[in-house]
Amino acid sequence: MPLHIPDAWRPVLAEETEKPYWPKLESFVDEERSRHEVYPPEADVFNALTYTPPDQVRVLLLGQDPYHDTGQAHGLCFSVRPGVAPPPSLVNIFKELKSDLGCRVPNNGYLVPWSRQGVLLLNAVLTVRAHQPNSHKGKGWETFTDSVIRHVSAGPDSVVFVLWGGYAQKKRTLIDAARHTVVQSAHPSPLSARSGFFGSRPFSQINGALERFGRPPIDWQLPDI
Repeated sequence: MPLHIPDAWRPVLAEETEKPYWPKLESFVDEERSRHEVYPPEADVFNALTYTPPDQVRVLLLGQDPYHDTGQAHGLCFSVRPGVAPPPSLVNIFKELKSDLGCRVPNNGYLVPWSRQGVLLLNAVLTVRAHQPNSHKGKGWETFTDSVIRHVSAGPDSVVFVLWGGYAQKKRTLIDAARHTVVQSAHPSPLSARSGFFGSRPFSQINGALERFGRPPIDWQLPDI
């Protein structure tokens, strides 16, 4: 099956589908789906782009790899569907959000309300084999998502780029830091949260930058479901 880029993004990313890596990536994902369980489901792969069109991006939050356990990944970095327990990194994000802005911890890990406000929740790799983290690394997804980052950086509006952890911070070279704000810290995973994520106050930093740009802040309080 061809990989369908959402309509709003197609004009700005059309050149990617003409490059030699794209059909190879499509073939790889097809083959993986024919032989293994692959997350997220095919219909959800581009949800980050679907929920946040290019002209609405205010924040780009970069993740690495989709969740690889059953029923978790649905195309937005760090997010899980309603009814799925928030994984440890997301639990730590909620702890920091409460500490930073006083937001109540919701009863779910469904981050779509953030996406609909212009927070592009982009993973660098958009698919993964079940229970095998990084199994789709280096197959072409990074080339595609790098182009998304470059496009957002080249756009007319100032944006806040959020880079948590060393992997995400390597993407800083794709960003025009003179025009945009970069918020970075340790990753919220249990392995690193206490070495620089907790206490970094990313959410108030993001909203402060948006206000300086003359753009509306994000309402980070997620509703209970």
